[in-house]
Amino acid sequence: MSSFRASAPLTENWEHFDVARTDGVTTVTLNRPEKLNALTFDSYADLRDLLVELPHRDDTRVLVLQGEGRGFCSGGDVNEIIAETLKMDPDDLLAFTRMTGEVVKAMRECPVPVIARVHGIAAGAGSVLALASDFRVVARSARFAFLFTRVGLSGADMGAAYLLPRVVGLGHATKLLMLGDTVPAPEADRYGLVSELVEDDELDDAVSTLATRLAQGPAFGYAQTKALLSRELDMNLSGAIELEAMTQALLMKSADYAEFHAAFTGKRTPEWKGR
Repeated sequence: MSSFRASAPLTENWEHFDVARTDGVTTVTLNRPEKLNALTFDSYADLRDLLVELPHRDDTRVLVLQGEGRGFCSGGDVNEIIAETLKMDPDDLLAFTRMTGEVVKAMRECPVPVIARVHGIAAGAGSVLALASDFRVVARSARFAFLFTRVGLSGADMGAAYLLPRVVGLGHATKLLMLGDTVPAPEADRYGLVSELVEDDELDDAVSTLATRLAQGPAFGYAQTKALLSRELDMNLSGAIELEAMTQALLMKSADYAEFHAAFTGKRTPEWKGR
């Protein structure tokens, strides 16, 4: 990834969730199982900062986001966030809501593929974290709930009204964001929200298989694919084709492109360098 770090050190210890790194896979585990991994001000901030750091690490080719215990993430903590926001002045409220949006923006702009391992409930901000991921591997018993209107807020939060219609279509997005109903995984799968629906006891293997494939694959090509998928959402066809042409021309000078040809002619498996 990027080699330009200057004086700022990389963070090795994160206080508000667990982080493990193995064979190119970084796994972030939300670790408040007694509260269904409800988010706090600090965990939002740590997620934002971790996502900004990932492109500068040389040990991460894929990020897995998961929750400990009975669920993925139940959203913002009722006492530690909702109760506190009732006391805040408008400037602090805007700083907070902008920070939550920065997490989603960082997820979409991070060149590292993000997998959400969803079990139990993914509600409120938890459902948006899953939405903002590149892949959602979901247990059959899992449930989604974009429940912002249920607490008296707009269903458009953290970029949900931008991302969700592009994933499931405007009709389904309107239903999910306006009504805030809890949707079982098979129904979410029919909407197109689920990347891979698996039986509960197959969830770990499915996530591991996908993470390993991504970690061992052409990381440079993956990063550029993710970048263009995001950037072309609001481009016209002519601009998109030109951007893709320029990107492909640049990647044709990459080490991975040359490695494919060498592996093909040498009748061996490519050894991707991510460059």
